[in-house]
This record gives sequence, C-alpha cells and structure tokens, in this order.
Amino acid sequence: MQKKPIKHILVVRLSALGDVAMTVPVIKALLQQHPQLKVTILSRGFFKPLFHDIPNLHFHEADVREKHKGAFGLNRLSRELLKLNIDAVADLHNVLRSNILKTFLRLNKIPVVQIDKGRKEKKALTSGKKFYQLKTTHERYAEVFESLGFDIDLSGSLFSKRRELNEKISGFIGGDGKKWIGIAPFAAFKGKMYPLDLMEKVIETLNAAGAYQVILFGGGKKEENLLDAIAGKYNNVVNMAGKFSFEEELTLISNLDLMLSMDSGNAHLAAMYGIKTITLWGVTHPYAGFYPFKQDKNNALLSDKEKYPLIPTSVYGNKLPKGYEDVMRTISPEKVVEKIVSVI
Repeated sequence: MQKKPIKHILVVRLSALGDVAMTVPVIKALLQQHPQLKVTILSRGFFKPLFHDIPNLHFHEADVREKHKGAFGLNRLSRELLKLNIDAVADLHNVLRSNILKTFLRLNKIPVVQIDKGRKEKKALTSGKKFYQLKTTHERYAEVFESLGFDIDLSGSLFSKRRELNEKISGFIGGDGKKWIGIAPFAAFKGKMYPLDLMEKVIETLNAAGAYQVILFGGGKKEENLLDAIAGKYNNVVNMAGKFSFEEELTLISNLDLMLSMDSGNAHLAAMYGIKTITLWGVTHPYAGFYPFKQDKNNALLSDKEKYPLIPTSVYGNKLPKGYEDVMRTISPEKVVEKIVSVI
C-alpha cells in the first residue's frame, strides 16, 4: 500500500523558551525550501509571538496546566489535532507528554518521528570521556524533518524580521543616538549565572563610556527588584523587566545592537533576529549543542577549564560540583567589556 503524501506536519515543542526559539529558523528553512507544506506548531500559548512572521504556519496552543493536563487532557488535545487533518508529526521534544500524545496519534495511523537527543554522546561529554563538538540542537531538529522526507539547508538567511518599535518602547528606553546593548544576567541555575557583582562592573564601565544605552532583561519579581536597584544607579541604564509584554520584549530585542546573555533563553531570542550575541558560559559548554543560531564562535566567553576540568558538568547546568561555585569568576569584567566593544 502506497504511503499517503505528507502535506501537513504537526511540530511539537512545548517548552522551554530557548528550545522553542531554536525551532524558529529550522521551521523557516523547512517552509522556504518546501513551500507546498503546511505546518502547525504545538506549543504553549505564551510562545506564539515567536512565530509571528512565518507564512503557512498555524499555531495550536497546548494548555498543559488545565485543558490538556494529564492523560485525559492529552487525549482531548489529540482529538483537536486530528481535526486539523495532519499527515505526520515531528516531535522535537521527546518527553513524557509528547510520548503520550504520540501514542494517541499513532492509534489513528499518524506517523510520528521524534528527535534523537544524543543522550549517549552528551553523557560522554559531561562525564569527561569525550570532549568535542556535538550536533547542534538546530541540526537535530532538521534531522527529524529529513526523516519525514524533507531535507533542510540551514545555511541561508533564516533570521526573523526586525519588529517595528512603538513610542512606548522608544520612549522608555531613550538613549537617542546611542547603541542599544541588552544584558540578560540571569539563568535557570547558579552554575550558569555570571556573578552579579561582576556584571555590575560591566554595566558601570559601559555606562561611563557614554556611547551605549544598557537595557536589562529579567523575569520574576525578585529579579525585577534587583535590576531596578542596579539601573537606578546609572544614567544610561534602564530595566525593562516587568515593564513590557513578551511581544513587546521581542520587539525590543529585535532592535538591539548587541545582546550579552548567559547560556539561556535570551541568547536564543536575540540570535533568532540575527542580533550579535555574546554569551558567558559557566559549568555548561557550547559543545553540548546549545550555541545560539549562526553566532560567531568567538563570541562565547568560557570559564577556565584548566582550573575547573569537570566543565561541562551537565548539559543544562543543573549540576554544580563542590568547589565550582566561583567558576564564572574566571571570566573578568574587563574581558567581557573588551569583547562587547570589539563586536558591537
């Protein structure tokens, strides 16, 4: 029996922010190079603005906290998806939720291809057995579509379009004529976060230069208060945390001249728009495959592996061995500023 031709692909990636952002250039490439395809992305509603400028893309919200919670909720979700007449599923997440969903969809003869996360290679990397560049997450995403019969070339221009600034954002940021530098100083784990006292030295130096408007990014009330306290000390520094919607935040990021970030979601948001992005790395390492899309490899400032030989201690930065608390202090503020000035 001949296989049904694939005209409509469901792409599943429910979280997290950086991982969802990394799907964007890959889906852009897929639709540019296979314009006959229709794609539906299944993700959390919060992430919908990431896909605003992709034609032939439909967004379907996964409400995993309420309507689609648990096995019964995922069964309901599968029934919603079947009504969309999908022909195949590209599971770019491969977690418990997407596996349950896969089971429901396969019962209806929908083929599902899942991402190979490279767990074995990543374990060899973090255990110290091997130390080399693994496939990037973007490449792993592309492989899923290739398994469905759609080759993807990621070498072209796949950046999202710069968003138009509105008066609210422009008026808040200010700094007429200055270059805009975004700084996202936080990360999910302590081992990936540059010490705030050192980051403030970076901010102080950039502020004193008078040529830059520094924009601080963060989420959560505690982070917002910390950044408010820092921004309040300097004339050329503003804190946008808690001031804008996610869509407005993306507009702002797309208009930056440079982003300074940890190994975190903000790096991937900036890279999505082709913004020059400098990343600071603690107990994680670019070799694990999470480097921002098409960024110059020289824009990664790494902690000292000779002093801290267990780097990378994990893929996500959740393992901080005893004695590694100050790992990122091996990256001096002077080195960070020097890199910013040379890149911007």
